[in-house]
Amino acid sequence: MGKSGKRILVTYFSATGTTRAVAARLATAADADIKEIVPAQPYTAADIDWRDPSSRSSVEKRDRSIRPALDHPIDVTPYDVVFVGYPLWWETAPRVVRTFLESQDWKGKTIVTFATSGSSVRGADGVQLHDSAPDAEWKKGRRLAANVSERELAKWVDELGL
Repeated sequence: MGKSGKRILVTYFSATGTTRAVAARLATAADADIKEIVPAQPYTAADIDWRDPSSRSSVEKRDRSIRPALDHPIDVTPYDVVFVGYPLWWETAPRVVRTFLESQDWKGKTIVTFATSGSSVRGADGVQLHDSAPDAEWKKGRRLAANVSERELAKWVDELGL
């Protein structure tokens, strides 16, 4: 439970482990539970090869209607605030993040996004995801460096008033 008394959950999708590591530090900093968004079909290195126009991620980029199945649902019912983390792929969240968002009832919930990327900045604020959870209260997310410290994350959570 966060300092404000709100129940907080950190969710994340991570293809290579970078976002997973940031999410773990964020969960500690926010005194939050943590759950991984796991696609039913895991992404391989070949799947996320952005240079290959026929890779799975490239195909998903071109077809905005694709919603990869989840391996298991994540129930956000007990939580007031849900952080949603993902790597930036072409300045947006991987489609499996939309699958997760669209699988939940977000009425009365707050969502804050965070994204990891070696180069992209656009897309980290989560604005492009609002249509997948229109009933949520969205707080502006941010891009986080792979080596962001727990202290920096705690400061961000405090700034958010959570």
